[in-house]
Amino acid sequence: MRARFVGLTGGLGAGKSTALAMLEGLGAAVLSSDAVVRELYGTGEVRDAVRAHFGAEVFDASSGEVDRVALARRAFATEADRAWLEALLWPLVARRAQAFRSEAERRTPAPVAIVIEVPLLFEAQTESRYDATIAVVADDALRAQRVEARGLSELVQRERRQLPQPEKARRADFVVVNDGTLEALREQLTGVLAKLSG
Repeated sequence: MRARFVGLTGGLGAGKSTALAMLEGLGAAVLSSDAVVRELYGTGEVRDAVRAHFGAEVFDASSGEVDRVALARRAFATEADRAWLEALLWPLVARRAQAFRSEAERRTPAPVAIVIEVPLLFEAQTESRYDATIAVVADDALRAQRVEARGLSELVQRERRQLPQPEKARRADFVVVNDGTLEALREQLTGVLAKLSG
């Protein structure tokens, strides 16, 4: 049977990356769109476009690489800049996800599912690309603790861009609550995979 193509999403600090790593351990082929974006910032095509649009101040002076914190600060400051950056990156991420899916479908043995972590899955209206969607949710106070180290101003700006957790949960085919132990999270994900492959 063909492996189901699944979009994984959730709010900041909900535990998407933890869930993704766990799904890989449970036999899924997984790809993080954040990791793809990091790779893209290392390509000449994206670096040149970012430099032309935002200037040298969003680059690390010593390495010449994109400074993601500085870029996020600039890009999220205005709607126009955010939209420009998304228009640059999202088609490239989608192409990479499609290539990953094609490669994963050829694997032997076949993965139990092919899962792409997409933070703005519903916001970008890309859920129709997937056979199913999973939303990882967690208590707001717990999420705030988890992201404390990332810098509050950036968190607030990014949260504004995202749908509220209850809305993500409402739209998703499966909801995984990540308020407890890792074992509890693994049990929920095992159940989701069983339904996907059933």
